[in-house]
Amino acid sequence: MRPGSRTRSCHRLISHPAGKGKRRSMGERDFIALIDGAHQLVKVPIVLVRDRLNTHVSRRMQQLIADREWLTVFLLPAYSPDLNPVEWVWAHVKHSPANLAVVALDRLEAFVRNRLKRLQYRPEILEGFIAGAGLTLKPSPR
Repeated sequence: MRPGSRTRSCHRLISHPAGKGKRRSMGERDFIALIDGAHQLVKVPIVLVRDRLNTHVSRRMQQLIADREWLTVFLLPAYSPDLNPVEWVWAHVKHSPANLAVVALDRLEAFVRNRLKRLQYRPEILEGFIAGAGLTLKPSPR
């Protein structure tokens, strides 16, 4: 979100194969690729607010962040999902498929992609998630 611009969501949906010993979530490289993609999209410095997921605070992630002078990161306090706007987004997306019977993973992925894309055209909802988390974007006084 930026003053004078429409609030947007940058997301990447990645499915991981099931199985013992297989990664079931995004790793450091996946997260930094998402952040780099967002930076290429907005072409301005980014302030990122993150929770304390182990891949968000690992040494490897700290180094990847340090290599990007345009990136400032603030960590949320432990166990504070109410302060994380992403939790509001996922709650909204998960609310929709309550009665959906999915027979294949690709159908579920298409459904989630559709819901996330729809949010792109509803900046007021995204702004509500940000406000609900107690975050605001105020221009700095000159």
